[in-house]
Amino acid sequence: MEALGHSVTSAITFSSPTRRSDNPKNGSRVLYNPSIVQRGSSLDSKRSCAVVRMGAVMGGEEQETRQAKEMAAARKRWETLIREQKVKALLPREAGYAIQLSNKILLDVRPSNERNKAWVKGSAWIPIFDIDNPADFGALSKKITSFVMGGWWSGSPTLAYDKTFISKVEEKFPKDTDIIVTCQKGLRSLAACEQLYSAGFRNIFWVQGGLEAAEEEDFQREGPQPFKLAGIGGVSEFFGWTDQQRALAAKEGLGYRLVFTGRLIGLIVLVDALYLGAQKLGPLLQELQSH
Repeated sequence: MEALGHSVTSAITFSSPTRRSDNPKNGSRVLYNPSIVQRGSSLDSKRSCAVVRMGAVMGGEEQETRQAKEMAAARKRWETLIREQKVKALLPREAGYAIQLSNKILLDVRPSNERNKAWVKGSAWIPIFDIDNPADFGALSKKITSFVMGGWWSGSPTLAYDKTFISKVEEKFPKDTDIIVTCQKGLRSLAACEQLYSAGFRNIFWVQGGLEAAEEEDFQREGPQPFKLAGIGGVSEFFGWTDQQRALAAKEGLGYRLVFTGRLIGLIVLVDALYLGAQKLGPLLQELQSH
């Protein structure tokens, strides 16, 4: 489970005849923590440089192959859990009904950055992964790398697996408790369901597609954002360029779009102002230096 790290785009299809298949896109699930292979920049000869680069490429290919195998194995395990009804799949609306009518527990396993934007009223929160706050240079380096490799655009933070996840759940709930597990897109919650089943929990339900697949009427929401927007962030969210925001804009109409259009225009005006200011500042500094 410690290998669960960065975002993985993945599709999972379940064969249960009573449930629709789910094909989440851009899943924000932390399944791997790929290492970054750095190539040498100053070598004694072109030949040695080529050897190092070839080794780096081969190492990267091996890493990708290993991750692909791990993902395939995880899919098979999860499909088996669902197919054998060891973990029962619920659509978001069904999960909402179950919470209201039978007082089942909803366990939210999302990280704090998603939970703080929107959460189901009365739900329990025990993240299986949470934001990795760097305490050493190595962790800080991973955080910087994650930001440079796309975190600035998507707002996805570096996440770390909580080794005490199961013990925290066991402290809060008996193993015969009916627990509905959810995350933002449905992938991390599947990992949590697998862990819970292995720990002896037997009444486990999984929200298929996660909270992002839910409509606002499916659950009683608390928090400043709609459920569908809780998993986005970064520059793409600021300018309204995510798929979730485009879908919401189609419902909300022109007023919603104007907010993000105003932000874009504001940025263009700011850049122009900085550019013109720099042009005027240069000659002024030269004149001051000449005196």
